[in-house]
Amino acid sequence: MPDPLTFKQPMASSNAGTSSSPGAASPGAVSSPGHSGNGTEPAIAVHGLVKTFGEIHAVRGVEFEVAAGEVFGFLGPNGAGKTTTINMLCTLAKPTAGSATVAGYDVVRERDDVRRNIGLVFQDPTLDGYLTASQNLRLHADLYGVQRDLVEPRMEQVMTMVGLWDRKDHTVATFSGGMRRRLEIARGLMHSPRVLFLDEPTIGLDPQTRRSIWSYIRELKEREEITIFMTTHYMDEAEWCDRIAIMDHGDIVALDSPETLKAQVGADRVTIETDDNEQAIAALAERFGIEARVAEGAVTFGVPAGEQFVPRLFAELGIPIRSVSVSRPTLDDVFMSYTGSTIRDAEEDPAQHSNRVMMQMMGGRR
Repeated sequence: MPDPLTFKQPMASSNAGTSSSPGAASPGAVSSPGHSGNGTEPAIAVHGLVKTFGEIHAVRGVEFEVAAGEVFGFLGPNGAGKTTTINMLCTLAKPTAGSATVAGYDVVRERDDVRRNIGLVFQDPTLDGYLTASQNLRLHADLYGVQRDLVEPRMEQVMTMVGLWDRKDHTVATFSGGMRRRLEIARGLMHSPRVLFLDEPTIGLDPQTRRSIWSYIRELKEREEITIFMTTHYMDEAEWCDRIAIMDHGDIVALDSPETLKAQVGADRVTIETDDNEQAIAALAERFGIEARVAEGAVTFGVPAGEQFVPRLFAELGIPIRSVSVSRPTLDDVFMSYTGSTIRDAEEDPAQHSNRVMMQMMGGRR
């Protein structure tokens, strides 16, 4: 791997912090005295962060820290506040209240310094389809002030990492959706950022392409000294994070490693299909003292040793059961235990959709 890249010294700017995108910040060094990135301070520190859009409370005073080198994920449905949070951390939205630092820099007072130290892969595509892959990356390198003699080796390095070096001279318009996402990740790495933000990096992609993207993300963590902060509403993707924060209605309702969160649930999930879900829920409460709910069209509840409980369920419920399944605790169970619904049901909540549309109209994303 080529030696770590260096960057041009910062240029004086009379309009610092007025750029409309991270790449438009005045080019300069990745770090400066007092911000060595030596691991003694968190890569991200958030304290009481709030964002409102009129009467809509998108983010409600969240608090968390992300360690240097960590893969940290936001798990939650569309409309939970994930993208609004990432926009504030990337200086694309100003907090209503609270504070946050990224790579040691304040997201309000030191916006340009934050922007020089982060890479950002947006949820929506931002590549220029009329340019080639290499032209897109060169444009990004110019915006960040990467030394000209270092652009080619860095471009080869990041494009090789995502398997696109042989397509560097092809126009982006000819790329598949998965190839474009991989190129967006490569572009976000061109200036060797200390923190890489990935906003729903695999949304809309087929399962095979999603797995491929995640293999690149895991390789990235191993090869680059970088902190990865990502948003997702895919449960299986959140499993790859070192820690996750579960967001619901603008609040962080849980924060820990995936395994610890699943262990806290403890019980197995039992899902049954019946002809009358409400009658089944009442019978479970009366005969077993079990609190059940309808999730994704079926009756769901948690019990220890679910497989051993199933024979008793058939014998004593008193209601015909069409099908039954038992599963070990998953992050969906964790989400349900904290929010009262599965992530899929939460995404289908019309109130969530209404809030999201309103925030989009007001200039937000979630």
